[in-house]
Amino acid sequence: MSLPVAASMPGGGRERFLAAAAARGLDVELIERPAAGSLQEAARMLGIQDGDIVKSLVVKHKDGSFLFALIPGDRQISWPKLRGLVGVNKLSLPDAETALEATGYERGTITPLGSTRPWPVYADRTIAGRRISLGAGEHGYSAFVDADALATALGAVVADISDPA
Repeated sequence: MSLPVAASMPGGGRERFLAAAAARGLDVELIERPAAGSLQEAARMLGIQDGDIVKSLVVKHKDGSFLFALIPGDRQISWPKLRGLVGVNKLSLPDAETALEATGYERGTITPLGSTRPWPVYADRTIAGRRISLGAGEHGYSAFVDADALATALGAVVADISDPA
């Protein structure tokens, strides 16, 4: 049995996240928090609205590659919109093991920053113009960052890729 990608990489997920943010000149605030059972619980712990937490979803492309979709916590991914933007007829969410292999991060900690591969990033337009929270590469931590600075640093395509939850 092989070790998960994250276990075989030097440094923990949080360190990779912080190093990637610093390399891109991003100002991030890292908050340590107790484990949360849901996005809503995490938002309450952090004193923010559900929509201020941005889910970093790993999406599998039909060609076997991946992309990140950044979706606010009070919205859901719109498969027709994302497929249209990417120009394919099939996208899917991989299982937890495949997501770990693709990013080096476990579910609940996934972020494009410090991913083992620099997959393309698509950010929902509703995150623009505000401070957001997202995964910080390790359980028990949340990161706060300016959404516009994040999108610019990642070269993200910012578009309408979600629907109300």
